[in-house]
Amino acid sequence: MSKVRVAVIGCGGIATGKHLPALVKVKEVELVAFCDIVVERAEQAKEKYGAEEAKVYESYTEMLKDSSIDVVHVCTPNDSHAEITIAALEADKHVLCEKPMAKTAADARRMLETAKRTGKKLSIAYQNRFRADSRFLKDAAVAGELGEVYFAKAHAIRRRAVPTWGVFLDEEKQGGGPLIDIGTHALDLALWMMDNYKPKAVLGRAYHKLSQRENAANAWGPWDPKEFTVEDSAFAMITMENGASLVLESSWALNSLDIDEAKVTLCGTEAGADMKGGLRINGESNSRLYTKEIELNSGGVAFYDGASDDPSELEARSWIEHVLYDKELIVKPEQALVVSEILEAIYESSRTGKAVYFD
Repeated sequence: MSKVRVAVIGCGGIATGKHLPALVKVKEVELVAFCDIVVERAEQAKEKYGAEEAKVYESYTEMLKDSSIDVVHVCTPNDSHAEITIAALEADKHVLCEKPMAKTAADARRMLETAKRTGKKLSIAYQNRFRADSRFLKDAAVAGELGEVYFAKAHAIRRRAVPTWGVFLDEEKQGGGPLIDIGTHALDLALWMMDNYKPKAVLGRAYHKLSQRENAANAWGPWDPKEFTVEDSAFAMITMENGASLVLESSWALNSLDIDEAKVTLCGTEAGADMKGGLRINGESNSRLYTKEIELNSGGVAFYDGASDDPSELEARSWIEHVLYDKELIVKPEQALVVSEILEAIYESSRTGKAVYFD
């Protein structure tokens, strides 16, 4: 297979802003099908990104009947991730699904089980792993430069940046607000850096403190309080089986100037690191404390030997090379499942006021 025939289901903002612009830069990709419940969106995506003979569909079940499609990218609201992904895997397609893996942990488990049963490849679109600072810090952690990472913070804080379009504010469609939307990226990065996917307990709280304000200041204009059915912020303490602790903070609207999104702080026995205002490593050498600011340049990246340093393009290339050549899968579905399990536990802990314990 010299070309990978790719179809995209869901042609909204995440597809046209991330997936499609990245995929067209991968020479082995041919974009052959576009599906959306709003057909005009699929037609516009085809005109801009599609191969000459590309087809447009309103029904993804019809699209999946095309046996020539090799790969499907799922770019729909969270509540349909599992249904569409499972159908695509059953139809003999490899699948890259947008984050989070699914609306619920049970659905995420079904996705993983289907991939294993069908033998098809599955990954989840956590593109922040492909940032230059993320790659550098992961390499440092793997090399043992931080020692045992026993405390970490996962940062996903916006001061006032509530997405007011689409279904972002709809709990039924999305499963939650900033926690499942941007907190998932920060949590994924922290667990990946720590190489720790065995949670023991979660204590969390989701808040609806600013969401009901009328005419609130917001980067994308005021939200409608009646439509704001998800949390505006959420926070959690996660303990792992090996005794490590992880603090997760997320918000779309919070009275804070300590703003960071998809960033981590790591504290290890040999050194620490943070991504605040750039990547910094701190530690002790010759009985002196040191702080190193890491200069990050393009080129010579870990997962792709090419010129681009764009995380979305690197994600797309890495995924397609995994499909074509069975190269290492950077985001494994088993890892993404743990992220979904922890997110769900945070929401459950908030509802019950009690800690959630894992078996």
